[in-house]
Amino acid sequence: MKSKILLVDDDSFTRRLFENLLRGDSIDLVTASNVRQARDAFDLGDFNLVILDQRLPDGNGLDLFAEMRRLRPRQTALMITGYAEVRDAMRAVREGLFDYLTKPFENLEELEAVIAKALEMDRAYREIADLREIFTSRSGDPIIISHSIAMEKLLVQLRQAAPLDTTVLIEGESGTGKEVIAKLLHSLSARSRGPMKELNCGALSESLVEAALFGYEKGSFTGAVKTTPGYFEEANNGTILLDEIADMSPKLQVSLLRVLQEGTFVRLGSTLQRPSNFRLICATNKPLDAEVAAGRFRSDLFYRINVVPLRVPPLRERREDILPLALFFLDHFNRKFNRAAGPLQPDAVETLEGARWAGNVRELKHTIERAVVINAGGPIASADLGIADAQEALDLPTQPLPYREAHLRFERTYFSSLLRAADGNVSEASRLSGIARQNIYGHLERAGVVTKS
Repeated sequence: MKSKILLVDDDSFTRRLFENLLRGDSIDLVTASNVRQARDAFDLGDFNLVILDQRLPDGNGLDLFAEMRRLRPRQTALMITGYAEVRDAMRAVREGLFDYLTKPFENLEELEAVIAKALEMDRAYREIADLREIFTSRSGDPIIISHSIAMEKLLVQLRQAAPLDTTVLIEGESGTGKEVIAKLLHSLSARSRGPMKELNCGALSESLVEAALFGYEKGSFTGAVKTTPGYFEEANNGTILLDEIADMSPKLQVSLLRVLQEGTFVRLGSTLQRPSNFRLICATNKPLDAEVAAGRFRSDLFYRINVVPLRVPPLRERREDILPLALFFLDHFNRKFNRAAGPLQPDAVETLEGARWAGNVRELKHTIERAVVINAGGPIASADLGIADAQEALDLPTQPLPYREAHLRFERTYFSSLLRAADGNVSEASRLSGIARQNIYGHLERAGVVTKS
């Protein structure tokens, strides 16, 4: 589908330049030489991008853009001018223009790149509008935002596996969205009308995981004040998601294997065998084959649950998805907090797309949430994201440092990034880093990331 661009400029040379630059199979270019013609064209067409000269024979491009934004609040636009002034540039940014460019254009490749990025922004905004309609009509169903080849490959595999009533193992780093993938599997399966129960094996003690799965009879242990069914019972004809399955204790691994083999279970404190018919989905941020090799996970259970393996790629392997995800979260948090933050400025887009995202999609989500919270309205620049300093700190110094200083610098950077990826949760930081929870506080204190209370 062609992208439709409206160019408003009274200079014939500039119009010819853009016509030569943009006309083609993928672009439908409409030109106007003044405000009146631009208004007429804008009223009749839906444009993916508007390129405006600042000074026009019958008005000002900034005023015209303000009119356009009142009619179409998400209109993407670029301002071009031969008379750049700081005051005008500041106003252009406040009005929500994607970028402010000065004539003459010395590097046409850079100009093409800016236009391509602006069109990408428009596509993402339109996708968000479509997703909002889907949310309204299909409340509760998970939504996947993806433009990347890596995610499209995963979604093809997911759609093939979803209708098959077989066990699925989802592997991926923390924050990549394994739970969303699991929910989509359930929603596309024949069991979608049945319940879906989720349990994080790494967040609870062995006894609590066992009670949650098997259920218990009244009086079977201290605190069992009434008979309570477990997930094996409640998820009958539905789905169970066991998240962080690698952290399941050896005892429960044996118990789970027996349930999968026999299709029955026994409540704690009972001897009655009860049938259960559920689909099992497992998720892990640790490669289970490595856990098996290390003797921490049973090989027979691994082969039982690794029937259909799905790998969720980290955000660094799907950078095409960063901007659409950021705009989706921006729209979400603006609505949640009744804010009008945005749009993202080019330097913010560049920072987002260049960041390392150790915490993956979860970290990106929290970054945008923070930007919306501190910016009630208006454009979001790179400095508003709070990640530029951290990214610079990760770069190696140009000159070698003394070992002690370099080591301290690494620890400060590493543990700051770790805590940010864990959203401030020390237990999650412990799990991500592999450092025991009782030891991680000392590391965080020495690095200056937290202080003793």
